[in-house]
Amino acid sequence: MLLASESPRRKALLAQIGIVPDLIRAAAIDESPLKDELPRLHALRLATEKARIVAQNYGETHADAPMLVLAADTVVSCGRRILPKAESADVVRDCLERLSGRQHLVTTAVALAAPGVKLRTRIVVTRVAFRRLTDSEIEIYVQSREGEGKAGGYAIQGRAEMFVKRLNGSYSNVVGLPLAETVALLRGCGYAC
Repeated sequence: MLLASESPRRKALLAQIGIVPDLIRAAAIDESPLKDELPRLHALRLATEKARIVAQNYGETHADAPMLVLAADTVVSCGRRILPKAESADVVRDCLERLSGRQHLVTTAVALAAPGVKLRTRIVVTRVAFRRLTDSEIEIYVQSREGEGKAGGYAIQGRAEMFVKRLNGSYSNVVGLPLAETVALLRGCGYAC
């Protein structure tokens, strides 16, 4: 199986259930939301693009060795607004200020490209409620740099777990890969896991 993601969190989640990808290849695509694109459709579009591109690139150079290609994309949203992948301390701060004392959705789309089979997808949505955060808590988290590079500016599997007041849905989805749905997709294509 080829994992179309360089996310260490996705690799660790798969390892947690005994799955080690044979290869890891990221798809270099523009992940910017389209105008008026809803979070669910945005995640699905990106996951399917990643799976198709990586499967196509792999197939062009390894036609004799077909492989399953697993891709995913996780989006954090408040209402219809998609929060960015935080690339700086300022963006982490902005995200946490927006999420403080509010509920938000974490949507992950998983796509599986299999040789000779139509692309298969699953979408998982988890509702997360943050307690009200103090300015000091936000600043300490920003300084930890843990939220940089993360959708919505936080990593639930780290310090940000203390911000969570309530979670309704899949915890692994919030980390970046809903495991139950991923296993179902893989098994549906004959992958032993």
